[in-house]
Amino acid sequence: MRSRTPAPGLRLSELGLGAAQLGNLGRPTSDEDAVGAVDAAWDSGVRYFDTAPHYGLGLSERRLGAALARRPRAEYTVSTKVGRLLTPSPATAHRQDDGGFAVPAAFRRSWDFSRDGIMRSLEGSLRRLGLDHVDIVYLHDPDEHWEQASTTGVDTLVELRDQGVVKAVGAGMNQAAMLAEFVRRCDVDLVMVAGRHTLLDQSARDALLPLAQERGVGVVAAAVYNSGLLAAPRPPADATYDYAPAPRELTERALAVADVCERHGVTLPEAAVAYPLRHPAVVSVVLGARDAEQSRTNARRLAARVPDALWAELARLGLVPDGPAAPAAPRTGEERS
Repeated sequence: MRSRTPAPGLRLSELGLGAAQLGNLGRPTSDEDAVGAVDAAWDSGVRYFDTAPHYGLGLSERRLGAALARRPRAEYTVSTKVGRLLTPSPATAHRQDDGGFAVPAAFRRSWDFSRDGIMRSLEGSLRRLGLDHVDIVYLHDPDEHWEQASTTGVDTLVELRDQGVVKAVGAGMNQAAMLAEFVRRCDVDLVMVAGRHTLLDQSARDALLPLAQERGVGVVAAAVYNSGLLAAPRPPADATYDYAPAPRELTERALAVADVCERHGVTLPEAAVAYPLRHPAVVSVVLGARDAEQSRTNARRLAARVPDALWAELARLGLVPDGPAAPAAPRTGEERS
């Protein structure tokens, strides 16, 4: 699997494992399946693993750390996030978490992009992961907290980077506009854009991607299936888009894209994984997995050959605008693993 080095000493496999499902996103995942997802990803060549305290109120970090414990630390990259500080909440531990994860509400999330909040959050993440350092720290969903996140938040992360505590810093969001502002105004190395650089949503294409390329900021593309609509060869009638029932017009467009894919011997999910990596600013695609088979499926989709004629036809039909294609040969800062 090809890897890229978007910052000094930082190596990202082109496919990353997103560990939200390890935190019981939407429904429970067993401990055995969580380990299987990580092991199968590793066996497929994945060396980049992304998590966050938000995912299962720390469960994702605990499971990911346990699954990676026997792996050589120098051989993989871990990113986590700050901004949602976890505080013990024994009074609500008998309830179900209301943040989208099937876990007891034994902790309370509180927004905190202060220096103290970030340091406490990172300390908690390291403890749950069982690591002495993480490689990347992202500000997590600071949509309503621009002022603090873009000043104190970024300044704290830059301080940690300058001290050698982390290798790279940035922000991860479900929108492109504010990420572009982080790239434009702040000293960030990476941004993670979720769901906004996909076959169905190219809102990152106009501002964020060219700006990131110009500034030398790496882009990690996440949620490339838009939570489900692009995850099957033919989108089902009850498919979801951004965790809600998919609008009819988007389902019809996904089906039209699937028709074109079939004419070129490609599945819709294979095209969904390949499309973000066509832009040279994108350094990795992060896909979630709940068990070993899903991790293996992700790797097979990344490895699928997608002909240029597919992109040309999609663009000609006005279904998916094609951008600058990433070089086929490894560039400076790329290597194979």
